[in-house]
Amino acid sequence: MSDLLGDLADFREAAAVRLRAFSHTTVADSPGLRRAGVVVCVLEHDGALSVVLIKRAYRGRNAGQWGLPGGGVDAGETPVEAALRELREEVGLEAAPEDVLGRLDDFPAASGFAITPVVVALDAPGPLRPDPAEVHSIHLVTLQRLAADDTPRWVPQLDGGRMLQMRLGPDWVVHAPTGALLWQFREVVLLGRHVRVADFLQPDWTRT
Repeated sequence: MSDLLGDLADFREAAAVRLRAFSHTTVADSPGLRRAGVVVCVLEHDGALSVVLIKRAYRGRNAGQWGLPGGGVDAGETPVEAALRELREEVGLEAAPEDVLGRLDDFPAASGFAITPVVVALDAPGPLRPDPAEVHSIHLVTLQRLAADDTPRWVPQLDGGRMLQMRLGPDWVVHAPTGALLWQFREVVLLGRHVRVADFLQPDWTRT
């Protein structure tokens, strides 16, 4: 894991190798299914490699929820193209197709979207500029924190299942879908473990 926590060039090389070795899944088209793309964007912040996380504006879809930059696929777009466009529109970061290191599994969200996560690494990305219409605040979580043993917590449910909580800071508790995508990024890219997340439980309030 040390190669992924050092400088950005080392991360880019090691992450690309692991993502090429990972056979991602794609949710098949079905009536009513909508598609979205999100970006797991890695950059250097205060000397540490970190992932961009947002808290959505307190209005509209997913009001106040934790998320990754991203959104719905427009007509004529691929999920990857949509993810990179949304990265620019929501947080002001420009990423080209060659910045994409690979992708993780599509996640079938309870809201009816199939979410395609792409992993991007950016050199000198410039200032983060949240779009106030869509983003309440921008946060950076270090790769070190994502990889820590105490970050994932599995909470027992009354039906016998378990719900993932990604504890990224004192008041940063992130559930699926976003928590599932971050957990898979942690497992596949940072720890080199091939895991699936499509069946992860999602809180009822993520259905809107």
